[in-house]
Amino acid sequence: MDHHREPLAGYPARHFGYETSADGRVATVTLNRPERKNPLTFDSYAELRDLFRRLVYASDVKVVVITGAGGNFSSGGDVHEIIGPLTRMGMPGLLDFTRMTGDLVKAMRHAPQPIVAAVDGVCAGAGAMVALAADVRIGTPRAKTAFLFVRVGLAGADMGACALLPRTIGQGRAADLLYSGRSMSADEGAQWGFFQRVVEPDRVLAEAQATARSLADGPTFAHAMTKKLLHQAWAMDLDAEIEAEAQAQAICMQTEDFRRAYRAFAAKQTPKFEGN
Repeated sequence: MDHHREPLAGYPARHFGYETSADGRVATVTLNRPERKNPLTFDSYAELRDLFRRLVYASDVKVVVITGAGGNFSSGGDVHEIIGPLTRMGMPGLLDFTRMTGDLVKAMRHAPQPIVAAVDGVCAGAGAMVALAADVRIGTPRAKTAFLFVRVGLAGADMGACALLPRTIGQGRAADLLYSGRSMSADEGAQWGFFQRVVEPDRVLAEAQATARSLADGPTFAHAMTKKLLHQAWAMDLDAEIEAEAQAQAICMQTEDFRRAYRAFAAKQTPKFEGN
């Protein structure tokens, strides 16, 4: 059974930190070049894209936490390792690069696991897009989130920003951030729904992992269905989405977790979900 699935608890990450909980259900990805505020490189982009694509077939990982080392989330594309080379590249190479960065966001949205971002300090450019591609974001009072593409003479249209940001914080606010490239404060982020919670820096990773654990202990097959339907809803009219949700819910009603919940409720107990 499950010949197409593979455990990813022992995944040997090369360009970022990666560890899983003892039961393999929560994976934590740590962008870990703290001396440079965790910039992304060609290699880390590609490995992140490939990891999230593989997570579709993970037999163990049910939720992913993504964070940065050393008090910052990510400063975005590395100025020396990415921006410099791009200025010397021809169109085919440039398009290869921009498609690859977009493929990371697509891979994050298509992975069935809910993604929880723990965002402290600098969260800029492509780093801000990685945080935005997560399902839940937990920030700190010193989190500074900037979609600063305009600062390097580029469009705010990058990695899906013009689709994801308005849907998360509203069209006018998104336009303000994308045209100006300014930092969104943690207060703004919390008021606007970019951050679901703001906690102190020394607690942000623990809070993200506790959130991930509560999700991993829930009906994970159903969580994956929720993520799929949240994604599909963008391309559907209301009637089509309601029909898709009827089909999705009927599928979930066939799971053992649904029956476990009923039996636990009838016995006045807390259900123990197993994701099947």
